[in-house]
Amino acid sequence: MNASTATVELQIPLAVPRTRAWEALTAEIDAWWLGDFRVVAPDSTLSLDLRAGGLLLESKPGGGSLLWFTVTMVTPGEGLHLVGHIAPPWGGPAVSMLSLMLKDAEGGCVLELTDALLCPDSMAKAEGLEAGWKALFGTGLKQHLEGAPA
Repeated sequence: MNASTATVELQIPLAVPRTRAWEALTAEIDAWWLGDFRVVAPDSTLSLDLRAGGLLLESKPGGGSLLWFTVTMVTPGEGLHLVGHIAPPWGGPAVSMLSLMLKDAEGGCVLELTDALLCPDSMAKAEGLEAGWKALFGTGLKQHLEGAPA
């Protein structure tokens, strides 16, 4: 089986200052992470250890957890770089190298998302990832910050 690469790039405008978006993106992740993305249990919680080597982790009460990503770089107030592994039950095997950068913009800021994917049939997987990222960040995070549907 040969691996190939594909890249998903999105820009999600957010009508809040970059400092507010950073706080929500990192410290309030459990508040905006959509229910459809909670794999371990409907009542699981998401946490992000905001340092290189830190984990984006989903945990359920009473035990059980899923490692979504490992943090590879943090630039406080500006961006995160993460690496995650996708197992066969969720479309893998694959490696996702995710970059989340916040840039100042008129009326707020923009979340620039880049996901470089390494896997068999990467183009087909990238289409699914793009839809997922649009839902998670373009709906979940955006609604959390702006208080209205995207």
